[in-house]
Amino acid sequence: MADVARLAGVSTQTVSRVSNGYPGVVESTRQQVRSAMRELGYRPNSAARALRRGEFRTLGVILFTLSTTGNMRTLEAVASSAAREGYATTLLPVTVPTQDEVRGAFTRLGEIAVDGVIIIMEVHLLDTATVTLPPHAQVVVVDSNAGDRYCVVDTDQIGGARAAVAHLLELGHETVWHIAGPEGSFSAERRVDSWRSVLRGAGRAEPALLRGDWSAESGYRAGLRIAADPRCTAVFVANDQMALGVLRALHEHGRRVPEDVSVVGFDDIPEAASFLPPLTTVHQDFAEVGRLCVEDVLRQIRNDAPEKGTTLVPTDLIVRHSTAPPPTL
Repeated sequence: MADVARLAGVSTQTVSRVSNGYPGVVESTRQQVRSAMRELGYRPNSAARALRRGEFRTLGVILFTLSTTGNMRTLEAVASSAAREGYATTLLPVTVPTQDEVRGAFTRLGEIAVDGVIIIMEVHLLDTATVTLPPHAQVVVVDSNAGDRYCVVDTDQIGGARAAVAHLLELGHETVWHIAGPEGSFSAERRVDSWRSVLRGAGRAEPALLRGDWSAESGYRAGLRIAADPRCTAVFVANDQMALGVLRALHEHGRRVPEDVSVVGFDDIPEAASFLPPLTTVHQDFAEVGRLCVEDVLRQIRNDAPEKGTTLVPTDLIVRHSTAPPPTL
């Protein structure tokens, strides 16, 4: 800093003000200092600056799985939104979603210094009485049922599933089968509950629930059971990857989509429009989820904390060519 000050012909205090972006420096002087910085290869010490200011311009992300489309797209949106606000993102995957693992993750994030934490999870953990996060932690949670204790951001799982099932019933199908996500998943639970609610509200029979693990292979295995049942003319699948497996199973059994069986997915992954046939699915706005997460945690950091509770991002049913009226007998 002293070398820059000598070259620019200013005080070290002026160099400090320029490097930290403070106002009150004449523009010509600011440019003169920056020119000296470039010539000398000077870089401000971000670690020292963080210690002095008490902020690190970094958000930590605790993520329970990197394998699902929703989590990865939410993580991407969080990182992009944080970058636009001038914050870096530090990722800490947790392989086993337990209370001890979450506490350990917070400890590790504390050691590498972050200003706030976003937890992307699809399991029930923070909504149990035994789990508490460190006091005074600036936290936003994605996909949880802990809205009375923390700020939660999620897509409208219930509304999206309701629209999917209602669409199939409105096409004239007598009932709708469902292939759900894994037990313990908050998203899967909400979609199952909504599927049941719509069928019961319409006075329709409730077929046996099938489950997968979000993968295309698990969708294929469940799809084999549906393909072998001639009563099935419509199926709502809890995500697009499993729906891809269902399409394969139906094709192998000679059941045409949508002429014999209509299929609806959930997520609207970029490849959904290129499935054969193009998949009708529920669109989730992951970019908006990520933006709201960053917005909420930054408001907490800036002592303008949002109200605790859940913010729901609307979903949209995207109708393509995998749904049609049921076959006529």
